[in-house]
Amino acid sequence: MKKGAFFDNPFFRGIGKALNMLDQAILKMEEFILSASVIVISLMICGNVISRELFGPSIYFHAEVAQFAIIIATFMGISYGARKGRHISMSAIYDSVPFKFRKFMAILIPLGTAIALFVLAYVSFQYVQNAYERGTTTTSLRVPIYLMYMFLPIGFLLGAIQYVRNMLVNIFNKEVYIGTDALDYNDIEPEKRELDDNLQV
Repeated sequence: MKKGAFFDNPFFRGIGKALNMLDQAILKMEEFILSASVIVISLMICGNVISRELFGPSIYFHAEVAQFAIIIATFMGISYGARKGRHISMSAIYDSVPFKFRKFMAILIPLGTAIALFVLAYVSFQYVQNAYERGTTTTSLRVPIYLMYMFLPIGFLLGAIQYVRNMLVNIFNKEVYIGTDALDYNDIEPEKRELDDNLQV
């Protein structure tokens, strides 16, 4: 059997195509959720200022809705940031070491981060379960509090899966990647860095 013939099987090609379609669907969902959350936060803050200045009273539910949107944007953004290599990182040592050591770190760091996020997903899931059993609600809108916090385990889980993907991308590719869709900044030619930054915004 020729090298690579096993994965050239139509069955595996079909699985790969289905997984790629699922990945793109998740990406679009993340982009929509993040965009909508930021818009809601802006509307709540600006709307409350306008209401207070022009009409007197504040919008009584603005804080809860803004808090809801902030939680969603924060935790659903974990996976998106990991995919695009946009999380804040302390890279002084990473940027100064030779390529082989950078490659090793690009595999080890996502692995450690994925493990930590899987643990946090489990712990936060238990927290959401407790909130559901207590039946507590928000003060103004009386929305069950677990609906607000259910995005914690979802965000942690998606982030963990994305960091596993980041690790696998570095295992199976010669280049160093800081995200599934982001080549390491050190390996991009200087004249192409500005273009790459614009493409990843």
